[in-house]
Amino acid sequence: MTMHTTIGRSGEMFWFKGTLVNVRVSWNAGEDRVSVVEHYMPYGESLPLHVHRNEDEVFHILEGRMRLHIDGQEMIAGAGETVLAPKGKPHSFRVESPEGARCLTITSGGDFEKMIREMGEPATSKGLPPQVEPTPAMIVALYEACARNGIEITGSPLS
Repeated sequence: MTMHTTIGRSGEMFWFKGTLVNVRVSWNAGEDRVSVVEHYMPYGESLPLHVHRNEDEVFHILEGRMRLHIDGQEMIAGAGETVLAPKGKPHSFRVESPEGARCLTITSGGDFEKMIREMGEPATSKGLPPQVEPTPAMIVALYEACARNGIEITGSPLS
């Protein structure tokens, strides 16, 4: 990743599926259960198409460009733009900027953050984790963790 962002440690840092995640506000910190998660992602990063059953997902792009697919519609969003993926609607994204992207993901309820905590591992440095090709066991584990946390994987990552 070649962004010129300084990665701070004001939250809890995790490596999650090839990205660096900083939980800036945890869902259990306030009564409304709002979670603010900062993502540092390399070019080409894409999650499988999925549906959140219990919470909306808001993306606020801080740096870079992301192609978002939400309920059959595609759009490009860049720094300063905010996009809503409503609960119950299938969505995914792909990082399109060569330098990577950084965004905030805001949810309410804790499902998404709990899944990150379950599938991630504490980051041992401030950089992106080593890239690893997912094994069949890793893919099954992701599907199961998502299901336990109100998220259903419904398709493939964006290419």
